[in-house]
Amino acid sequence: MRHSEPPLPGFVLLLGVLVQTVGIGAARAEDLPVVNDVDLQPLAAQILRVVEALDILGQPLAPADKAKIDKAIDSTDQRAGVQTLQEVVDRHCLIGIDINPESRVKAAQGPAAPWLVQNGWTVFLVKVHNKAGVTAELQATSPNAEPIYKQSTSSAEPKKSIRSTENTERWMDLAVFRDRPLKRELSGLAVEYRIIQVYSRDAGQREAKFSFNIGQGSQDLGFRSDVDILFSCDPAVLVVLDVKDQDGRPTMASFIFRDRMGRVYPSPSRRLAPDFFFHPQIYRHSGESVPLPPGTFQVEYTRGPEYKTQTRTITVPRMRTHHETFQLQRWVHMAAMNWFSGDHRVHAAGCAHYESPTEGVKPEDM
Repeated sequence: MRHSEPPLPGFVLLLGVLVQTVGIGAARAEDLPVVNDVDLQPLAAQILRVVEALDILGQPLAPADKAKIDKAIDSTDQRAGVQTLQEVVDRHCLIGIDINPESRVKAAQGPAAPWLVQNGWTVFLVKVHNKAGVTAELQATSPNAEPIYKQSTSSAEPKKSIRSTENTERWMDLAVFRDRPLKRELSGLAVEYRIIQVYSRDAGQREAKFSFNIGQGSQDLGFRSDVDILFSCDPAVLVVLDVKDQDGRPTMASFIFRDRMGRVYPSPSRRLAPDFFFHPQIYRHSGESVPLPPGTFQVEYTRGPEYKTQTRTITVPRMRTHHETFQLQRWVHMAAMNWFSGDHRVHAAGCAHYESPTEGVKPEDM
């Protein structure tokens, strides 16, 4: 994206802060039902692991919520403690899952505000009422998170399998967090909480369908394992890159942007030309820009084998546009020594490039 393009309207939310549900009015779904037939001690232990995971992911619960959780855990009234824990945590649940005694899964929207930020990951909780006591993995899928490209198969007659119109619908990415301190499988406890992460490629209002299962055939009848949610996606910050060659002239460079979790931005799974999915870097000339969510990023930048690979940390503030300057450094200048590249081999039509939605890569993208 070039700096000459006007920034998207609206405001952005700071990545890493859970959006509060106050003030969303009719957009708020019904509160999730409190489940009383669960013991306080194992429920508290599972919730504490969720709280720790949210800290790791950079979207911690508010101190007031943590204090209420600690007070509920110390309660001598088990029933009151169980109810308070669920009331506190349920407010951050985007979806509630019900697994009936026959292991059928159905889903409903929870009370958490469905807010996202363009080109950023947002964390939500999912409440699981496990009446069957199953211990399988909870799987989450979405047609809106399907691939937007098909890698080349080197076929002499490639067939388009993804229409360009489908890419409009495939605007998001979806991941279930399964790493420590959480367990990969459900525990079998009557109530527990899982974490999903949602990435938005776009700004504006976008609808997504989420489907959940615990194995083949576990979806409830009548598509009740599906839930449709309308999101509001705040625009990213337009980060303008001022790139200087060693002699001070503006030039082009390669950039890799990573967050504190090591995730690459923009997400490779949502990239189409000229930002390619098959390598982590993107290329920008001085004055061009990249849309990023507010937050802290480690940037790796260079300009090919004659340049040093440098790294630095940047903080993208919550504003419409932001500028960053990058000074490149050479370690050798081969042309100044009368050595010139004669490499004429490019892979615009094959290798790791597209078979769909386009056949190969266009010359202007190369």
